Amino acid sequence: SAEALLTAGASVYMLDRNTVALSETVTTLEESYPGRIGGLECDITEPDMISSAFDVAQSHDQTLRIVVCCAGTAAAERTLARDGSQHSLETWQRLIAVNLTGTFNTVTAAAKAMSTNEPLDDGVRGLIIMTASVAAYDGQIGQLAYAATKGGIVSMTLPMARDLAPVGIRVVTIAPGIMDTPLLGQLPDEVRSKLGSSVPFPKRMGTPSDFGSLVKAIAENDYLNGEVIRLDGAIRLPPSP
Repeated sequence: SAEALLTAGASVYMLDRNTVALSETVTTLEESYPGRIGGLECDITEPDMISSAFDVAQSHDQTLRIVVCCAGTAAAERTLARDGSQHSLETWQRLIAVNLTGTFNTVTAAAKAMSTNEPLDDGVRGLIIMTASVAAYDGQIGQLAYAATKGGIVSMTLPMARDLAPVGIRVVTIAPGIMDTPLLGQLPDEVRSKLGSSVPFPKRMGTPSDFGSLVKAIAENDYLNGEVIRLDGAIRLPPSP
């Protein structure tokens, strides 16, 4: 997403609590986009850190126009385990805190920062892009908590777009399918190949550039608002992974 926006001419600040990966990515992008990429440590479960990060980003004579919230975590846990034990409340609360409340923290702070921008064409002041998942619709066995968090983000999209329409802020959510993220990169090659072949077309996992391209397209089309877009190669997840 950062690279797609940089190629379109934007200046970008990346936020992450993984400072090592953040630094490596910023350093790599800085070579091609000097002076237009920065990185800040941030935990989206901490509202004060988010607000401070947005303040820093705007302190360099930059205007916050686009926020892409794609931080998240996952867990596999059944409602009832095979031994009869019930789903862990700790797992539920952790996913809610990061995926759902963390997204809420980020986008509400973004809306506040964007609301005072000078309007562009069509009165647009900003764009918020959230990240859900096809699990919001096709939650698999063991995805109770994860699907609930992503379903919550889907349900937030339209009311947020309506709330923010008077101040000219658009809200769009991307619901990715099976994406080739660092998490899936830890899986054996045969498992990754099987995951990719399960996609109707193209028969592969989605890539970061697929996601980034959609972010750029959403940014360029002011009439996209209040919508959830599946980015999934037409997959519909079966009950079992």
